[in-house]
Amino acid sequence: MTDLRAFRAEARTWLQENCPASMRTDMPEDEIVNGGSKRRSPNPDSYTWLERMHSRGWTVPHWPEEYGGAGLSKEEYVVLLEEMSAINARIPLTGMGVSMIGPTLLEYGTPEQKAEHLPKIASGEVRWCQGYSEPGAGSDLASLQTKAVDQGDHFLINGQKIWTTLAQFADWIFCLVRTDPDAPKHEGISFLLVDMDQPGVTTRPIRLISGTSPFCETFFTDAVAQKNNLVHKLNQGWTVGKRLLQHERSGIQALAQAATGRAAQAATGTPIADAARAYVGMADNKLADAPLRAEISQYRIDAKALALTQARSVEESEGGTPGAATSVFKLRGADLRKQQLELQLKVRGTQALGWEGDTFSAEELDLTRTWLGSKAGSIAGGSNEVQMNIIAKRVLGLPD
Repeated sequence: MTDLRAFRAEARTWLQENCPASMRTDMPEDEIVNGGSKRRSPNPDSYTWLERMHSRGWTVPHWPEEYGGAGLSKEEYVVLLEEMSAINARIPLTGMGVSMIGPTLLEYGTPEQKAEHLPKIASGEVRWCQGYSEPGAGSDLASLQTKAVDQGDHFLINGQKIWTTLAQFADWIFCLVRTDPDAPKHEGISFLLVDMDQPGVTTRPIRLISGTSPFCETFFTDAVAQKNNLVHKLNQGWTVGKRLLQHERSGIQALAQAATGRAAQAATGTPIADAARAYVGMADNKLADAPLRAEISQYRIDAKALALTQARSVEESEGGTPGAATSVFKLRGADLRKQQLELQLKVRGTQALGWEGDTFSAEELDLTRTWLGSKAGSIAGGSNEVQMNIIAKRVLGLPD
């Protein structure tokens, strides 16, 4: 076993010497690096930091070295994250490649699929999006109707996906498609990897109440997926699709949230306690508003409890990702995010309700939009009702 003290000292020294100063600040949304070249961070240091971390295999530290990782154990990964947090270093690469399709390919992909796709994810060369929901298949995802017809050496895909996050910037999409229309709905689905840069794939951004367009409609018109991009087995994609969602909700990336405590902060601006001191003020070295102080304290306790529970579950699981218990984290995490944003509004009062104008700061205007966008959290990625059903049946073992 690696000497963790020696690894910590090595990591601390390297991070201090190689992390640019601007990468030791809280990350604006437009500087987040998700991979690919269609949407770039305006800060050149984002890519200096990405390249340096990739050279160590630390964009995906727990992946095998042959696929661009560093082969770190979970214990070493936690140490690395702790040392990054100590200097407020940003996560160099995020997105669906790192957190969703990458871990899924490690588990279900062929050697050829791993060799082709994983190194490009680890380097940030390629960006991925998800093709699950359809206009008629949301919470009942297995009702999906996008078809993939066997054409010998490839599949021909026709249909529509919706709520495909940032599909307009993606290079590849992982899709659930129907390959056997006569089979029971869960058994006629396959999991395909599809190149977005082809004439048969088009996207149309959906404008939200928040004023942004993070989601798209995605249309397939005789789009092509080569046979070697079928993941796992024909008509057994439902198994792969469910496992991918478990990686999304609480894979080893959950350790990053528990070790650094920065995931929620990055999404909602200034930490609540700091904002409260600035907007509400202090009295006797305490937040002047006692009821608000109690609410903030309770939120921080609940958020820490969730992060520690996630980390414990990941550490106890085989392969770094728990099973059905991830639905607990999805359910509770969605509620906590909405709770945090409601508190951010309480702290700022009417300054958190601006849409435009010089009387509001850029952060205040961003917060208004983030708050509006957060309302979808109890639906996106699997509705709260679906998660509660999974918890009841597969975690608690309750009868139907």
